[in-house]
Amino acid sequence: MSPQLQDTLGMFAFLAVELSALFIGISLLVGMLQRHIPPSRVEALLSSSRRRSYLLAAGLGAITPFCSCSTIPMLKGLIRARAGFGPMMVFLFASPLLNPIIVVLLIATFGLTLTTIYVLAALLVSLAAGWLLQELGFERQVRREASREAGEDECCGASPAIHCDSNPATSSCETSSCGSAPVQSSCDVAGAMSAQCGGNIAAESTSRKGRYSGLWQEAWSDFLEVLPYLLIGIAIGSLIYGYMPTGLLEQYAGPDNPFAIPIAAVIGVPLYIRAEAVIPLAAALMAKGIGAGTVLALIVGSAGASLTELILLRSLFTLKLLAAFVTVIFAMAMIAGYVTFLFF
Repeated sequence: MSPQLQDTLGMFAFLAVELSALFIGISLLVGMLQRHIPPSRVEALLSSSRRRSYLLAAGLGAITPFCSCSTIPMLKGLIRARAGFGPMMVFLFASPLLNPIIVVLLIATFGLTLTTIYVLAALLVSLAAGWLLQELGFERQVRREASREAGEDECCGASPAIHCDSNPATSSCETSSCGSAPVQSSCDVAGAMSAQCGGNIAAESTSRKGRYSGLWQEAWSDFLEVLPYLLIGIAIGSLIYGYMPTGLLEQYAGPDNPFAIPIAAVIGVPLYIRAEAVIPLAAALMAKGIGAGTVLALIVGSAGASLTELILLRSLFTLKLLAAFVTVIFAMAMIAGYVTFLFF
């Protein structure tokens, strides 16, 4: 067996075990947090434009480990809940970039210093961009169709308020209306509530005993979903680590080439690859001589946006707001890259 193949297989095995264990462990911890802060609570907390809502948006985005595309359903919920536009945009920027899985993988792979730069760049730029877009009136760039849909779903999108008598055995419920369709409500002897709106049935259980039920299954399901991307990234990174000529990479994208950073940002923004996959790839590139700033710009760009996400956002945003979104992600990648280039 050649030395290159030995290095490739050794790196693959090490990264596969380490990153898989970290992913599952952090997913379990985040899942526990999400049991206490469900999506409906996120929408309620961000339904204003007060200053604290910006910080809440960043914090809530940090504990919701979505990739860039899976953030879109939550964004629709925020529009429906009439969330403040600035905090809503902060959440959109921060959610795929600051989730604990990515942060822990970065610490394990690149160390605390580079991870701190990444986190600060993502956090500060998200906060500043959300506030600036609010002040510049970009709220008007949310498409009218999305706003109209949000207004129509405002009642039916949420669970109707149902009041039950204190005696569960003889409890009765009020009947309210949801738009033009009546809401038929009933309470069973255990005090559980159900409502039917236009033929759609929503059931909610508030039992604390079952709060953590299914936690492991969810974490394992999330892991299986991301596993192909993770293995592809590890495989490519391991091949680069074992076979890529070091001199070639150092010549065109080494730590002394500042122009490699914007190129990496431009490549990363439309690149649809999960951060869990690009991190081991970036680690291999860095081990072969790629500058740390270039690597960080690639990670920020690829984790913060993708062509698929932009297509989904087009149904909610005008082209002007979509261009502003891409500009913010590009600026974030550039800032992280050049701060690293200048100081490390």
